[in-house]
Amino acid sequence: MAENGDEETGSVEASGFSDLSDSELLEYLDLEDTQESSASLSKPGPSSELPGNDDKLTSLPKWKRGLDVSSPMERFHLKYLYVTDLSTQDWCEQQMVYGKELPGFLAPEKAAVLDTGASIHLARELEVHDLVTVPTTTKEDAWAVKFLNILSMIPVLQSEGRIREFPVFGEVEGVLLVGVIDELHYTAKGELELAELKTRRRPMLPLEAQKKKDCFQISLYKYIFDAMVQGKVTSASLIHHTKLCPDKPLGPSVLRHARQGGFSVKSLGDLMELVFLSLTLSDLPVIDILKIEYIHQETATVLGTEIVAFEEKEVRGKVQHYMAYWMGHREPQGVDVEEAWKCRTCNYADICEWWKGGGVPSSILEPLAKKVK
Repeated sequence: MAENGDEETGSVEASGFSDLSDSELLEYLDLEDTQESSASLSKPGPSSELPGNDDKLTSLPKWKRGLDVSSPMERFHLKYLYVTDLSTQDWCEQQMVYGKELPGFLAPEKAAVLDTGASIHLARELEVHDLVTVPTTTKEDAWAVKFLNILSMIPVLQSEGRIREFPVFGEVEGVLLVGVIDELHYTAKGELELAELKTRRRPMLPLEAQKKKDCFQISLYKYIFDAMVQGKVTSASLIHHTKLCPDKPLGPSVLRHARQGGFSVKSLGDLMELVFLSLTLSDLPVIDILKIEYIHQETATVLGTEIVAFEEKEVRGKVQHYMAYWMGHREPQGVDVEEAWKCRTCNYADICEWWKGGGVPSSILEPLAKKVK
């Protein structure tokens, strides 16, 4: 994303933040933020090498522990994090870091998984509303579209309707966290339920470790959504983190889209004020039920569902631990020895300093080492 004063081009669909996640895609990176840092991160420096002719990673820039005092937020030029960043940390923090340091290095089979998962999510979204592409030229315009999405969904939710792709955002442990809730609807008992769609390449439910990652993700969605409807999220915090210019006039396409929705606004600040007012006056309840639905990609068969118990103390503890890395208070960690089996399918196993330094016994990866030779 461009800095203030610069322009960004492209189009934004009326579907909220690009926070699509898929249960098979453990290294997903949202391009909205990685593009901003790709120029500096994707160019090899004097102490690094990128994938060679055989597309295998040979080495990676080492942490400048004695020289680099910047936090990962600063080093990766991030203004905010996505919920998927933290849920990926829950799978393997070291893997998530390698994904940030090597943007664009995505195995073809996982890229295909992303495409398939995106198609299924899109089909689900089109079941409840149409998508409208709104051309944008500034980041203020892009965020304005996200706010217009929220404004259009609040009345539907108030009338106990079903909405999909609802944008959420809020400050957590001093960092702005954003994401997209797959679906919100009411049960027969009048409880507000969050339903998260996860697609699977194989017709089987994921392992417990994957379920744990997914449960943490949707728990974060509830944590942020509840704060939004309780009036705990402020425009001042959002502006502080994103460096948006609230007084900047909105582009003609966004203004036209706003008028079609019945909103008379001129700037992002006008729209933000309307959003926060609508959220606090809407009397929307907090989320009562968290549900994950696993679907087979090829057949669209429902493989099973998981009802997640929200444990606020546990969620806060995990968030504090993961944010400590982003704020530069600690170095990244790999998986525990008990979960070293995850390394067998990791794209970065042959360069991972965590297990090479003793984090994971090398014997665990012997089958993988033979495979890459």
